Amino acid sequence: MKKVGQKIRGAFNTRIGFFILAIALFWLKTWWAYLSKFNLGAKGSVQNLLLMINPIPTAILLFGIALYLTGRKSYIFLMIIDFLTSFWLFANVLYYREFSDFLSINLIKGSGAVSNNLGKSIIGILDPSDFLIFLDVLILVLLLAFKLIRMDIRPLKKRYAMTVSALAVVFFGFNLSFAQHDRSGLLTRTFDNNYIVKYLGLNAYTVYDGVKTANANAAKNNANASDLKSVQAYLKQNQVPLSAEYGGVAKGKNVIIFHLESFQQFLIDFKWDGQEVTPNLNKIYHASDTLSFDNFFNQVGTGKTADAEMMLENSLFGLAEGPAMVQYGTTNTFQAAPAIFNQNGYTSAAFHGDVPSFWNRDNAYKSWGYNYFFSSSYYQQKSDYSIGYGLKDKIFLKDSAQYLQQLPQPFYAKLITVTNHYPYLLDKENQSIAKTDTGDSTVDGYVQTAKYLDQSVGEFMDWLDASGLAKNTMIVFYGDHYGISGNHKKAVAKLLGKDSFNNFDNAQFQRVPLMIHMPGLKGGINHTYGGEIDVLPTLLNLTGIKDTDSIQFGQDLLSPQRNQTVAFRNGDFVSPDYTKVGSTYYNTKSGEIIKDPAAPVKTTLDELTNHVATELSLSDSVITGDLLRFYEPAWFKKVDKTKYSYKKSKALKTLKADANKDTLEKQDGKSTEDLYKTDAPELK
Repeated sequence: MKKVGQKIRGAFNTRIGFFILAIALFWLKTWWAYLSKFNLGAKGSVQNLLLMINPIPTAILLFGIALYLTGRKSYIFLMIIDFLTSFWLFANVLYYREFSDFLSINLIKGSGAVSNNLGKSIIGILDPSDFLIFLDVLILVLLLAFKLIRMDIRPLKKRYAMTVSALAVVFFGFNLSFAQHDRSGLLTRTFDNNYIVKYLGLNAYTVYDGVKTANANAAKNNANASDLKSVQAYLKQNQVPLSAEYGGVAKGKNVIIFHLESFQQFLIDFKWDGQEVTPNLNKIYHASDTLSFDNFFNQVGTGKTADAEMMLENSLFGLAEGPAMVQYGTTNTFQAAPAIFNQNGYTSAAFHGDVPSFWNRDNAYKSWGYNYFFSSSYYQQKSDYSIGYGLKDKIFLKDSAQYLQQLPQPFYAKLITVTNHYPYLLDKENQSIAKTDTGDSTVDGYVQTAKYLDQSVGEFMDWLDASGLAKNTMIVFYGDHYGISGNHKKAVAKLLGKDSFNNFDNAQFQRVPLMIHMPGLKGGINHTYGGEIDVLPTLLNLTGIKDTDSIQFGQDLLSPQRNQTVAFRNGDFVSPDYTKVGSTYYNTKSGEIIKDPAAPVKTTLDELTNHVATELSLSDSVITGDLLRFYEPAWFKKVDKTKYSYKKSKALKTLKADANKDTLEKQDGKSTEDLYKTDAPELK
């Protein structure tokens, strides 16, 4: 046995031996991470085999570069590569845990827009076992430091290094061939990033993402006016008549968009600990003058809130790789809601109690035509006023009232709440309901922050009534994206009282609220299937604003003839009849998998899949190619970004000059801010 140990140690004392040891350790820890840290959904022997072996080809290729170097430099370079690839795996584990996706180059390019607020989230996401990802690096360092393995500084013939590189390429070729056989069109069609990692590995995905990013940048440089024609032809072919019943019913009314952070539809009428979690929103949802939609879905990708805003304001999908607001918000041409309303006599304003650079809003909002952007500098800041991603909602909404009341009417205003944001933390003074008991820390605090958000909405609505603004205002409440991801299936099942929670259930779980409330509006619960992409055309019809031949991928939610197929960013979809998750199709009504569809059903499924893929692709081309720079319709004047400044001193001076006299005169010229009542303990 001793001789065997000496022979093994002797083998590792060679350069090739140490290289093989490093590959073996890296492979084992990566495979472990795939199985324990990600939800890649490998099914069957082929997929599981590919998942097991796919870390090896790229590891051999990357680590093999060290073999071209001489002496100690070879070992040092190998250790650096090992650490960097391990760190990349570690970063993806953390990101995946929250977003169910992998890091992309464009996301990293835009990370400065969100990095200032990620500290608490990262602490909440970390699991002690995550650091085992660096165990192989530590083992190799210790083996060398204590000279249990000695560096082999003898020269290594270049043909050996070249053979290793060639072996890596051949090995990857076999990997790719088997992957393409099991999943045709893997690299040519739009798939979830999970597919790429499952079949080819994380490092291969990184290269794939880099190539896609480079191609996207080239697409903008090569785009021309003719590319817009195919988009226009598609939109014309799929155009549906607007709702005549609701056309112009809110003409001349103020419009307030209430951005409900991470708020899901299941919270409506949900009870916990003997209480309604959202009594104020429940009341609005069921009111006779509220149009409520119970089959309304979030359609966000990795950009989450930024994607929701892109769809809401532009009726364009977010991108598959990173937030479009960050990547294209500064430079692209848009025909967005704020500018459309501006050009129809409205004043536009956005309110957000955080730094203006978050998601590049300070630049994107200028491109979209917002007259005002009230961000963190406009609000009083104290240490206990903020949590996570900005001002607590009660404080934010109360302080926003002073600016909202001054806006010239009619106005288009968006209020972005943040307290109901992961990791769902709330100080004890503001907690008014017990946590749920699923045992999942991510899920259990969700009802506490949701109830706080609901209380904030109730206070704001009371002020609207007291100030007189409610009589002339249409308020739109919408949830921007899911609050609980599909990585918490057990906890969600327990929360909802279900025996299980599968991929089909998770697709249906993407419902978020959409409520349109206005005195005198003919309300009710509408069961049509729709998503965030459909909000803008719906609002424009309600307010009687005509935007003939607009480049918008949504349809009026109130049109009886609308297409009810809701596209998700990864190519999945839901509709009243069918749901697609990955490569699996379900009957939406029963939730059963459609295994061997009859010819007519298969044709319908193929048509729906192609429709979704086409819609996403064309929307992407509008953004990545900046195609709206080539489009100048008669009904829209191009936004001049230089006319907008969100500097506090300049904006407040303009606001004071344009202050809404109607609202102030109703209070004998006094501010209505004193009418705002809040129980926020921080303000007592």
